[in-house]
Amino acid sequence: MTASDPKKIPRFSLLERAVHWSVALAFVYTVLTGLSLWSPRLYWLSTVLGGGSTVAQWHPWAGLLFAGVFSAMFRAWRRPMRLDRDDRLWLRHSHRFIRHEESELPESGRFNAGQKALFWTQAACGLLLVLTGIVLWWPEWMPRALRVAAVLIHPVAAVISIGGLIVHIYMGTAAVPGALRSMVEGWVSAGWARTHHAKWYREIKGR
Repeated sequence: MTASDPKKIPRFSLLERAVHWSVALAFVYTVLTGLSLWSPRLYWLSTVLGGGSTVAQWHPWAGLLFAGVFSAMFRAWRRPMRLDRDDRLWLRHSHRFIRHEESELPESGRFNAGQKALFWTQAACGLLLVLTGIVLWWPEWMPRALRVAAVLIHPVAAVISIGGLIVHIYMGTAAVPGALRSMVEGWVSAGWARTHHAKWYREIKGR
């Protein structure tokens, strides 16, 4: 295919891809440093990441970096990520997507309902992680009840976010071939767009 090939459908701009991968790298680093601090059994990760003191120092800053780049993604995608009636129906029958029965689901726009649900879940968890992380960063300034709540909420939100990342990686690679290419090269084939995001495909072809 050439760059002007009509079978190529632009999906993500260079800026969108740069922000996405910045979010991914910041999140992975934050997760790995956080896990090394959370459990003695995972402390060996700190040796790979520069040592215990380095990890303890950089973990909160990495969390703030993640929050910053994710906020840029949030501002760009918050409108197309809104759930509509078709999305709610899609989620109620999402088991059909897992069984590759997409033809029986409502057509998806630029993002399907699963991607939208993950986006909002990660946004909520990210906010909780930042707020509780600030409490844990400066515990001497916080009331005891707030510290206790942060100790409980922070790892729960982290586990949910990590689970979301695992699902996202699986769906973008093994479950939906071609999805990863769209975030690396920025385009998808017309056939892929018609199959997985038919509503979006008609919108862009009708412009």
